[in-house]
Amino acid sequence: MTREEILQALREVHHPGRQDRDIVDLGMVHDVDIQDDRVVVTLAFPKRRDPLAEYLIGSTRAALVRLLPLGVTAEVKTVVVEEEKPKKKNLNLGLEQLAEVRHIIGIASGKGGVGKSTVAVNLACALARMGYRVGLADADVYGPSVPVMTGTEEAVPTAEMGGEEGQELFIPLEKYGVKWMSIGYFAERGQALIWRGPMACSALKQMILQVKWGPLDYLLIDMPPGTGDIHISLVQDVPMEGAIIVTTPQTVALADVEKGVNLFRAKGIDRPIFGLVENMAWFTPEAHPEEKYYIFGEGGGERMAREMGLDLLAQIPLVQGIRESGDAGEPVALGSRPDGLAFLELAGRLSQKLG
Repeated sequence: MTREEILQALREVHHPGRQDRDIVDLGMVHDVDIQDDRVVVTLAFPKRRDPLAEYLIGSTRAALVRLLPLGVTAEVKTVVVEEEKPKKKNLNLGLEQLAEVRHIIGIASGKGGVGKSTVAVNLACALARMGYRVGLADADVYGPSVPVMTGTEEAVPTAEMGGEEGQELFIPLEKYGVKWMSIGYFAERGQALIWRGPMACSALKQMILQVKWGPLDYLLIDMPPGTGDIHISLVQDVPMEGAIIVTTPQTVALADVEKGVNLFRAKGIDRPIFGLVENMAWFTPEAHPEEKYYIFGEGGGERMAREMGLDLLAQIPLVQGIRESGDAGEPVALGSRPDGLAFLELAGRLSQKLG
């Protein structure tokens, strides 16, 4: 009679309270002592009493009796062992997944509705067209739009174990030469993400720090609109090199731009702002690309940049094709029309600033 044969027999003993797994797989067989006329099996139980202990002891003895030849007795002993405490989840995720990322840039706005996500997605595609390795983290937890703008709504990122803490790592989706990650990939279509501040902060950190980005030249972070606790937590926990502020030309947008700028310039944050992007700078009809109509006012972006002491990186026209391309999941920066070339010009100026 060998130890392996005894263990095989003991696999017939299942623990009904532990998903009906057998006592060998559960690690409850502490010791097997084979003697000439006796086999002693020691079962390990935790300090807290198992209500099925007597049942398991009796079932173990019965399994041995069925296996052992005549003249060999079966004995079952028990021992109390200290349960291994489960490791606490490491909410303070490390930065090892960002170790191979050269530049981490936040794309921010003082308020919603200015086309921040459109700028972020198209800038990512434009940088990729220029030959850079690019990733984009959609940190807009309340209105993730990257899945729609990239035509990846039905995709679900996979995961694998890794990292220094042995945590689960998400594998970003790849399309148009860009690695994409968004909270929108994990929510049902149309589902409202009703999260309090701490929950949103934790989700944001996962969408950035718990992703297997690999080597990247640029990681763009599409930040939530506005300013608040979430933004402060994000900037403090993620080693952003700096930010780009997106605005529209209206004079009333100046106060919102100022709030966004002050967030990054605040004491304890102190991140550089690489410049201002004026979105919807003018309206150009699709059929008359040479015409410009300043429906939101002319020169607003230049004035804001001058008053804030910022560079005006780009002026993006309001063209019907930008909206249509975004809805179709095909960013305009992939094409060669004037609206697409505006994003390539933005990518070029950003790359020059960062060397």
